[in-house]
Amino acid sequence: MSPRNVKRLFIGSLAAVFLAITMQNGFGDAWLSQYTYALAPAAGSDSEVMQPITPAPNSAKPQVVQQPDKALPPKPQPLSKRIVEYHINVSLREDGQHLDGVQDVTWTNPGKKPVSELYFHLYPNAFQSQKTTFMTESHGMLRSDKATPNSNSHLKLLTLQTLEGESLLPRLQYSQPDDGNTSDYTLARLRLPEELEPGKSITLRMGFEVKLPEIFARMGYSGDFIMAGQWFPKIAVYETAGTRGRTSEGWNVHQYHGNSEFYSDFGMYNVRIQVPEAYTVAATGFQTKPVAVQNGMHVYQFYAEDVHDFAWAASPNFVYAETAYSDKGIPGVRIKLYLDPAHAELKDRYMHAAKSALSNYAKWYGSYPYNTLSIVVPPKGANGAGGMEYPTLVTAFAADSDNPGYELERTVVHEIGHQYWYGMVASNEFEEAWLDEGFTSYAEDKVMAAAYGITPNLRLEASYMTDPAPLKQPSWAYHNSNQYAENVYMRAKLVLVDIENKVGVKMMNRILRTYFQKYKFKHPATTDFQRVVEQVTKANWTEYFNQYVYSNRMADFSVDAIEVKPVNQEGDKQYESTILIKRNGGTTGPIPILLKFTDGSTRTKVWSGDESHIQYTEVSPAPLEWVSVDPEQTNVLDNKLINNFMLAELPNDTRTRWNLGVSNLIKGLLGAFGW
Repeated sequence: MSPRNVKRLFIGSLAAVFLAITMQNGFGDAWLSQYTYALAPAAGSDSEVMQPITPAPNSAKPQVVQQPDKALPPKPQPLSKRIVEYHINVSLREDGQHLDGVQDVTWTNPGKKPVSELYFHLYPNAFQSQKTTFMTESHGMLRSDKATPNSNSHLKLLTLQTLEGESLLPRLQYSQPDDGNTSDYTLARLRLPEELEPGKSITLRMGFEVKLPEIFARMGYSGDFIMAGQWFPKIAVYETAGTRGRTSEGWNVHQYHGNSEFYSDFGMYNVRIQVPEAYTVAATGFQTKPVAVQNGMHVYQFYAEDVHDFAWAASPNFVYAETAYSDKGIPGVRIKLYLDPAHAELKDRYMHAAKSALSNYAKWYGSYPYNTLSIVVPPKGANGAGGMEYPTLVTAFAADSDNPGYELERTVVHEIGHQYWYGMVASNEFEEAWLDEGFTSYAEDKVMAAAYGITPNLRLEASYMTDPAPLKQPSWAYHNSNQYAENVYMRAKLVLVDIENKVGVKMMNRILRTYFQKYKFKHPATTDFQRVVEQVTKANWTEYFNQYVYSNRMADFSVDAIEVKPVNQEGDKQYESTILIKRNGGTTGPIPILLKFTDGSTRTKVWSGDESHIQYTEVSPAPLEWVSVDPEQTNVLDNKLINNFMLAELPNDTRTRWNLGVSNLIKGLLGAFGW
């Protein structure tokens, strides 16, 4: 037996002992699976507010051949400011590992001051060497995917010209504003020949080559499957005064970090994609022309507007299916599936998940304004491209299993949720990732409960919070990917659930709908969300946000000490119990405390939780048996439930040692089996 197996056996034995102890004290169910599965939503749920929407059946037989989309009638006015406009012509080489591209990009100065420079994100350069900022921070890992020896890539600018033909390449310099890493080439600064006045536009013509990595960190190739995400030179965001609380306008620029995702401005994309003739292409936006054949290549033409990115995938093996879907808030969407053959028989599950997500999000938050939604299923071994969002296109997890559980639906629901918080609200994922990931995780749980009757085990999720950190901070400020995930996804979601518990489901729905409607296509900040919470609830939330959003507080409460002694009252033998309750984290409102006596009787106390501690003295005819803080676990921000309970009959020194021992065991188990 290897040392690793010995360790696992030892830890498993400790876990079994601990489970036996906790089950005796009523805490055995805290170690259930992360999600509780059911056939239908539990009775008494919030169905009167968040009613599950059953998607309409697909009456039409899915088309086998991908057809161009019908162009939408012109919108009466743009949904966004459309700061950028891209016209891109890109070809996939026969080797399936290189892209050759030419783009004309037009940028309009949205500010009130002249601009003398532009910034471009060159994301494929993150994998150019082991010395880049992304690779040094991530150690070649993202989620559970590891870079291979072939996961090197680059984006090489071949030409950069004005429309008059003047070369601007000599004016281009790489920039590393975050860490000064001179081996990082993911951000470039271009000094313009002359200042660009407010409201004026500049068009640049760029030729570039992309060496794709073997699938890693959202992009690359796996066999003959291609995922082109973050693949072209992309202009950074120039924030005007007032955007996200800025007092003066300027560029928001950062390198590509191990934890961070993306932030871009809205605009229009007209993209021509050439691939070998056997390939089928899925892409952002809608297809404007039938597929053409030129020189043995398939030529696809796509167009998208009011989006801030463009991604595409290609494979000769896609099994294509589609259906038209419309509902309240969904004027008419073609849902397109690009399935790996291993998941061809799961078409109906993907479609149902997509419809459930779209219909519920549209009902709760607002309309889905686009006429397409594409879902790409990567092949087995290509999960580095899976579980990712792009405007009007998402990727599911790879087809590693031919009989996946509810992770299939959950992933689709989650990624479609990003169409709202990442796509339309367009939060800055460099600096405030929780506004996307946390909100999407919260919304995902709501859809899974409404459509599939699956509810999260919030007590277990809270116990994963072993290293809480502020939610509003740059993604690279977290110590590692585990701390990033714990906070940006899980703690952020728990904070939203806690707000819901305080204001009620109906009020929370109003908060989120108001926030979405007010800030879609506008790049809001955490302060904007706080302002909406305060406006809708008509209350001040400064202290709450200071504790749980801007700081790293959790709401841990503990039974710290119990002393029971017999007393004589007017000739009757009674028992006097002294109980010390402590607050070890932030304040979160009234906390119930349950006292259980040996004769079966109980008493409930309610503590405001504002002070650092409180002491209760109770006289009763029977000895105190145990004390439990928050026995119903309504405080979702309590990440140390083990100290919520204490037996009274243990001697004080034994009780202290027992609590410390179990707490240390908890930490060890979470470290071994957690993220």
